[in-house]
Amino acid sequence: MSSSTEWPLWEVFVRSRRGLSHTHAGSLHAPDAEMALRNARDLYTRRNEGVSIWVVPSAHITASSPDEKDSFFEPSADKPYRHPTFYDIPEGVKHL
Repeated sequence: MSSSTEWPLWEVFVRSRRGLSHTHAGSLHAPDAEMALRNARDLYTRRNEGVSIWVVPSAHITASSPDEKDSFFEPSADKPYRHPTFYDIPEGVKHL
């Protein structure tokens, strides 16, 4: 198939249990969001391992470049209060 006749690429994110974050599960091609969601369910949650699925068109994802990581993330280095070393985590808190 030529690239002009291929279905759009969708990125799939699955949340395995309530209280956890969605994680990237993979990618798939589908003609629209509804079909992408159904195909993602069949492909990535065959054993009932998910409670929520997100599908996002790959063309709409913007990412930083690994080559620019030093200059891109440099401003956060001067904010040490953002690091969890300053906070005590209570024993009953899960998934941190």
